[in-house]
Amino acid sequence: MNCKPVNRGDDGELKGEQLYSQGHERSEGDFCPICTLPIPLPIDKHSSSNACCMKRICNGCSMAAKKVAAKKRGKKVFDCLYCRTPCPDNDADRMAMLQARVRKKDPGAINFLGEKYYFGSLGLQKDRRKAVELWTEAAELGSIRAVYNIGVACKSGEGVQQDKAKALHLWSQAAMQGHVLARHNLGNHEGNKGSYDRAVRHFLISAKMGYEDSVRTIKEMFMAGVTTKKQYAEALKGYQDAVEEMKSHDRDEAKRLGYFGC
Repeated sequence: MNCKPVNRGDDGELKGEQLYSQGHERSEGDFCPICTLPIPLPIDKHSSSNACCMKRICNGCSMAAKKVAAKKRGKKVFDCLYCRTPCPDNDADRMAMLQARVRKKDPGAINFLGEKYYFGSLGLQKDRRKAVELWTEAAELGSIRAVYNIGVACKSGEGVQQDKAKALHLWSQAAMQGHVLARHNLGNHEGNKGSYDRAVRHFLISAKMGYEDSVRTIKEMFMAGVTTKKQYAEALKGYQDAVEEMKSHDRDEAKRLGYFGC
């Protein structure tokens, strides 16, 4: 994986201030290349990726472009907003496009193919061992999402031997590169151990990046008396600021109409 070696504790998680001082900004892949705004979380619900270029387009931009194209040209098959390649309308053509990106060693495409194997979608049979193999390759090529995905597999033991310490280490690597769910998972781990101070530090970071579950968890901790009102207020304010930054008219309309991308 494209990660610098760091100090590691006995439980596999990265230790020290390095873990908390890095990864406060979302990674490049979390921003829509059309409107340039950060994509709301969870990303898969609020955006979609096209196999032609693997760029992730937010639902707002996608819906707005399709409305214009349909109105002007009456098109039913649309072009990718980023690379202008005609979007395939069946799984076989999508897979052919995806495999072309995989052959070019596109880390996003390799990770995406791994996800399809993991869940058994896009016409593929579920093969979680194959998924982990693909994620490992994608992680070595620099995919942060693949690092996170391998951590999920290590935690559950699906597709790979269960190794919870390795899962924590991988999530720590991903969190320091701006992966929000990895950061939240580290908070859950610390909270389950009773290390509430460490848990809140993680949750504050992910809350300020726009993750609602982190705010909700800090609220529950405050109600249970294991964190302060000030920390909850800080998390709520940070979350609200992040949500405001992600808003646009097109996104609001897409949400109102129940539009979920390609």
